[in-house]
Amino acid sequence: MDAQFVDFARLWTPVAYAHELKRKPLPVKVAGERLVLWRTEQGVQAALDRCPHRGVQLSLGHVRPDGCLECPFHGWRFGPDGACTHVPMNPRAHLAPLGLATLPVRERGGMIWVFTEVGAEDPGEPDLPEAFLRDDLARYDYAETWSCHWTRAMENMLDYPHLPFVHRTTIGAGVRRRLKEDSQAELLVHERPHGFEIESHLEGGGTGLLWYRPNGMALETLPPDKGYMRVHAFCVPVDAEHTRMMTVTVRGFGVRNPLYWLTDRFTVFILRQDRAVTESHDPVEVPPPADELSVGTDRPTLAFRQWYLRHCKGSHERPADRASA
Repeated sequence: MDAQFVDFARLWTPVAYAHELKRKPLPVKVAGERLVLWRTEQGVQAALDRCPHRGVQLSLGHVRPDGCLECPFHGWRFGPDGACTHVPMNPRAHLAPLGLATLPVRERGGMIWVFTEVGAEDPGEPDLPEAFLRDDLARYDYAETWSCHWTRAMENMLDYPHLPFVHRTTIGAGVRRRLKEDSQAELLVHERPHGFEIESHLEGGGTGLLWYRPNGMALETLPPDKGYMRVHAFCVPVDAEHTRMMTVTVRGFGVRNPLYWLTDRFTVFILRQDRAVTESHDPVEVPPPADELSVGTDRPTLAFRQWYLRHCKGSHERPADRASA
């Protein structure tokens, strides 16, 4: 029962917010593969969402008091480690070869992360933004699904030059005021353990943005002297034409003031300013750099594109190469 995470194999990605997984199994889809998540006393578990018996979606079943996931079709039971523990009406069945195809999973920073390789033994740990591990910040989670390839959404999240146009009334207003006919933006890309940092400068103003390999970004939306506020976005591939945009907004002001919910909702407005443009790309997936025209201010998105084409594209067809990722 091999998994084919198309162009997204052997990578850590968030797949759900922790609060989305309750007592019932939760179905999610990543890069064309259906997965099921369920909770046990040992923690969150993840497996391919198909019973090895007849291929039924296990997410239609239920979690027993002992933590076993029970198939809704014939009642087969699977323990937290994916091993088959019981086959009704077959007391002499050899259970060892009847287990699930499980995946490494972590619950950290308010999100559930899955490593996209069945049975991976040493996948390391996902890189989390530092704000996810703090308990002194207000937090707002929001997700919606876009009709686009995840690479186009990711490039949009890393693209500075679109701010004064797509976001001219919101986070790009300040950039637009500084923009002149002869303005020259300077964009620097600094390698970091989790991916890279983009340093942008235009007419005395600047923006800092972090890329978290493979599909995350963090943007400071306020100057340091105005308060702590960061918007995080994860472009989670559902399939070749759909991306689940998972956002996490954190702020250090108004932490216990419910009136600040308007500040959080503002993030949703900004996200939706990006949606129509991102869904209009042709071709849907980012092509090789030579297939589109680029200029100097495209340096960050080209850096991501080159990484994607080298480390993700075709990754479901070749051996893992984690050392070079």
